[in-house]
Amino acid sequence: MSKNIPVALQLWSVREDTARDFAGTVKAVADMGYAGVELAGFGNTDVRGAHAAITAAGLKVAGVHASIQDLRSDLNRWVDAALLLGTRHVMCPWWPREHYHSAAACTRIGEELAAVGATFRAHGLNFAFHNHNNELAVVEGRRVFDWILDAAAPRDLGCQADVYWVQVGGKDPAEFIREQGRRIRTVHLKDEKEIGTGPVDFPAVFAALEAIGAVEWYVVEVEQYNFAPLESVRRSLAQLRQWGKA
Repeated sequence: MSKNIPVALQLWSVREDTARDFAGTVKAVADMGYAGVELAGFGNTDVRGAHAAITAAGLKVAGVHASIQDLRSDLNRWVDAALLLGTRHVMCPWWPREHYHSAAACTRIGEELAAVGATFRAHGLNFAFHNHNNELAVVEGRRVFDWILDAAAPRDLGCQADVYWVQVGGKDPAEFIREQGRRIRTVHLKDEKEIGTGPVDFPAVFAALEAIGAVEWYVVEVEQYNFAPLESVRRSLAQLRQWGKA
């Protein structure tokens, strides 16, 4: 590897645990050996409580997810949250698939996201859109994500690639990564269940990421499980270690 890329856990993977005990869960994540966490909500606490618990566990915040509804209603709140948490990365994790009905509609989404990103950039923060399989659908001859990203300058809108959802969407994840290049600062490492148990060709994924050299965080996410969620994320980190990626 060209550089040591830290590994964070997307806490959505253990959302039932954080809903019961955020501080205890992030400590358990730290004890497994994760370097950081990515936030999608704050479990049974708030942003200040989350920051205190994450700091106490010795973890860093790789990034924070904020819905487009939340960004529209109070963008400054998310600027403040990112600055408090000490992260450089904010991601919009989802958009209604019904809105991807035309090239013009997709372009307008990209323009709105770029305007949000310009505000974050003014505060030294990176903003990105996180893909699911819906963004890989073809509309008027091109993929939805291509229309969205082409409507925004890279400095205002990055791409948080989720390699499993790219795969489900019918595109090779390594090819997708090479296409998006330095827009990808954080990447979701996900498989059908635990990492290494599904269709994703992770050696090709890592080769593409390392060739570009822009990724700052690997982010593990598990949404379907063969085990209890905490055990699933532990096994996923163990697999990355076996591959020499953690």
